[in-house]
Amino acid sequence: MKPLISANKQNYIQKFMFYLLIGHILSMAFGLAGILLVLPNQDFMAKLSEFPWGQTAFSWSMAGGGVVYMVLGMAAVAVYAYRTLGIWHWLAFMLPAIFVSLGSELLGTSTGFPFGHYRYLSGLGYKIAGLVPFTIPLSWFYLGLSTYIIARAGLESIKIKSWLAKIAAIAFGALLLTSWDFVLDPAMSQTHLPFWIWEQPGAFFGMPYQNFVGWMGTGIVFMTIATLLWQVKPLNLSRARLGLPVAIYLSNFAFATILSLAAGIYLPVLLGIVLGIIPVLVFSWMALAGSASSENSFDSEVVPLVTAKVPVVK
Repeated sequence: MKPLISANKQNYIQKFMFYLLIGHILSMAFGLAGILLVLPNQDFMAKLSEFPWGQTAFSWSMAGGGVVYMVLGMAAVAVYAYRTLGIWHWLAFMLPAIFVSLGSELLGTSTGFPFGHYRYLSGLGYKIAGLVPFTIPLSWFYLGLSTYIIARAGLESIKIKSWLAKIAAIAFGALLLTSWDFVLDPAMSQTHLPFWIWEQPGAFFGMPYQNFVGWMGTGIVFMTIATLLWQVKPLNLSRARLGLPVAIYLSNFAFATILSLAAGIYLPVLLGIVLGIIPVLVFSWMALAGSASSENSFDSEVVPLVTAKVPVVK
């Protein structure tokens, strides 16, 4: 079969993808430094105000840092999807993920369904309809595709029935996505500079349990739509390299974990590890083992972290 993308173009895209990933991780680290080290330290803030460039840099990071890391994450996963899956499968996942999640978020911020009553503050970019930052649907896409690809590649590698692998991938993909929110949501709503506020306090560290039902439901809906659209051009993901999706998931989980631990929030981190990190590692190992057994060798590329073999079309 002729590759979807030429070898030279593959190499160029791979390097670009790597730079986007590094930028995504560095921007998260920069944001963590601002939230955990700069904001709580009044002496540092006073010294920073003596330097116009320092004050400007800090103001920019607080106003736009969240936007940058989510845009870079979206771009990295979009390039990965284009390179690994092709334009059809990339857009057939991205568009449902963005529009379904945006619909859920608009509904949630205006009615309280399906997540509970909450509202976004500033710091995550322009708000659509004055309610939902435009970056939020982007994060649903790049984490959602990462979790779905990881789950489906792992499940397809063990040669179970195709329809069962797809259904299980939807369920596990949505669970992995929700497990990340276990850790992220308490931290991001209770930091020195919260990004959203729960107006309906709940029993789970200030959040209603309804929030997680909403996350699971939203993930299941757009992953199901994407799975059905992918049937137009079926593919086999059992040999897909998962370096970038795993790096995206682990780095975002680490970001949320550091924020939670700094706020003294521990139980959500434990739940996230059990229901998120461990399954991600297991699915990744399953996909790697399945690929190795089918090829009897491993490919070595310039940037192993983001390598991806073009999937086999049925």
